[in-house]
Amino acid sequence: MTELIANRHDVVIGGHRLSGFLDVPENAAGLVIFAHGSGSGRHSPRNRHVAAGLNRVGMATLLVDLLTPEEERDRRNVFDVRLLAGRLREAAAWAEEVPQLGALPLGYFGASTGAAAAIIAASMPGDRAAAIVSRGGRPDLAGAAALGGVKAPTLLIVGSLDQDVLGLNHDAKALMKAPAELVVVPGASHLFEEPGTLDRVIKLAARWFTSHLKGAAR
Repeated sequence: MTELIANRHDVVIGGHRLSGFLDVPENAAGLVIFAHGSGSGRHSPRNRHVAAGLNRVGMATLLVDLLTPEEERDRRNVFDVRLLAGRLREAAAWAEEVPQLGALPLGYFGASTGAAAAIIAASMPGDRAAAIVSRGGRPDLAGAAALGGVKAPTLLIVGSLDQDVLGLNHDAKALMKAPAELVVVPGASHLFEEPGTLDRVIKLAARWFTSHLKGAAR
């Protein structure tokens, strides 16, 4: 098991001074930036649990609030996936300037609406994401152009009880030209609150990021 650096780093990111949690294991093989869903942020217990699992397989993780506290008060911002995608790119640009992180291959982990933000960000010119994982995501909100334009291999994880979102993920996957895989977790609802289901997400995400980030060209 990879040993973690002793403490989590609280970081302030970019011109909008976004708040984040950064964990960097020794000899990290990649960096995964989290794009949270509506009403969530860097304190999300589910995403922090996933991030800890990724740290154990040698991935650095950055959990970041993509909106400032003032911006979060306007609910329109919370669902503005293009705004969130721009902030995700801002976090990626910040990481590129950090000596400990800049050389690491990059991946995005998106939950709910954050999955759409991750896909839009990855479809933008010059984005260097080499892998995307969506948990209970709404990739359909990214739109056909972004879905068809993203080049990063994408893993879509949906709970079997989340039938409406499962259908939307099937439709989104059909529009993607990049390598994409849809995995259904039995017995899981939208938030993966059922026993063992979030640990299944960790295993799937760890496999995906390990496969696509370790050894990826920088």
